[in-house]
Amino acid sequence: MMKKRHLEVWENCLSIIKDNVHVQSFKTWFEPISPVKLENNVLTIQVPSQFFYEWLEEHYIVLLKKTIKKELGPDGRLEYSIIMDNSFSASGPFAVNYPTSNHKATKNPYVSMPIDLNRGTSKEIPNPFIIPGLKKIKVESQLVESYSFDSFVEGDCNRLARSAGYAVAENPGKTAFNPLLFYSSTGLGKTHLAHAIGLQVKTNFPEKTVLYIQSEQFINQFIESVRNNNQNDFVHFYQMIDVLIIDDIQFLAGKDKTQDVFFHIFNHLHQSSKQLIITSDKPPVELKGMEPRLLSRFKWGLSADLQVPDFDTRVSILKRKLYNDGIIIPEEVIDYLAHSITTNVREMEGALISLIAQSSLNKKSINLDLARQMIDKFVKHTIKEVSIDFIQKVVCDYFGLPVDQMNTKTRKREIVQARQVAMYFSKKHTKSSLATIGLQCGNKDHATVLHACKTIANLIETDKQFRTFVMDIDKKILQ
Repeated sequence: MMKKRHLEVWENCLSIIKDNVHVQSFKTWFEPISPVKLENNVLTIQVPSQFFYEWLEEHYIVLLKKTIKKELGPDGRLEYSIIMDNSFSASGPFAVNYPTSNHKATKNPYVSMPIDLNRGTSKEIPNPFIIPGLKKIKVESQLVESYSFDSFVEGDCNRLARSAGYAVAENPGKTAFNPLLFYSSTGLGKTHLAHAIGLQVKTNFPEKTVLYIQSEQFINQFIESVRNNNQNDFVHFYQMIDVLIIDDIQFLAGKDKTQDVFFHIFNHLHQSSKQLIITSDKPPVELKGMEPRLLSRFKWGLSADLQVPDFDTRVSILKRKLYNDGIIIPEEVIDYLAHSITTNVREMEGALISLIAQSSLNKKSINLDLARQMIDKFVKHTIKEVSIDFIQKVVCDYFGLPVDQMNTKTRKREIVQARQVAMYFSKKHTKSSLATIGLQCGNKDHATVLHACKTIANLIETDKQFRTFVMDIDKKILQ
């Protein structure tokens, strides 16, 4: 009966824990734990990996401490037995003694790994977050040198964001702007400003490790680490970055496992006073498909928007680019460009490059007439970037439905069909994944989106009147 005592104690602990955590969290983080032994009021539990242990330490240690005390009394203690994975040079499990009181949560515990079980000798492993030799590898920052503060034109549209960014670059991880989140529509300077901060940090603090990465690259790296069974290496790599810049965080929507690991990395960096810089196409409150705990952390620092630049700022942007390229064109042409393209700085700069190219190739001087000819064609043939929200609005306006009804669970035929049409055009006119489209169109899964697209395609082929409806909506979306 005494041999089974540790099993009974752990079962009692689990019954308490189960009432205090989410069902999915319980299945993920507590069901895989195995009780090993109970000796002298010390319960030993075995966990699958070092990463697993670190997660328990960070997220559930208070709950575990209270539970152990309740079951074993005030002198009760918990000991972890960790099965080492391939990222460590060990062949067997090792134990971590963890007292249930007077532990500073901000410090990582030291661990002891047995060398000779018969003699009981051991050596100390330093901070378990660090893989031996990892700091010696060269980390490419992936920063673009031309995206500096010097080339970033300040205006009323971006003054707050730029000021906050410069403050962070002067004192990364030590200001109240951590994380610093920039949000805006496409082409208004989020990426430029994020790179500028990274470049300025490298100028001020050459010894700091700065990394810029697009969220899709982060996702692919994580998938690869799962495939190769080296998630720990992936996590440890990101935990050693001093300034982490993640672009287009909205692409993490619907990817629960990637969000879990990013949540862990975020917490470690933030607690270590490392700087996080994030960009998004929407403010945190409007991001769909993101875990609430992650969204709450995005709100810890500062969220700053970059708005559409006014006319004077657009003129300044064009003049700065011309100055950097050593080109002079008439003022009236600059004004015409700034008046013609108003919502996307990247598109405006593209029009300027096209105008210069036309002048050079055709050996014509840059004047207002040439600008008018080129801009009319450029604006007309530029593919308009549309969002899922905009598509939903156009579809609902066409069918005379409130937009909020599209995202309800109703099965009314007209609403279901409008939702399917919105899904069809979202797939056609945006780069969003099926999962993202489903999340924004009534919180549906990717299979529902795929079915909707096939249904609409079939109706277009077989129903002449419906085909007319779809063509009309398509024109309204692209006009």
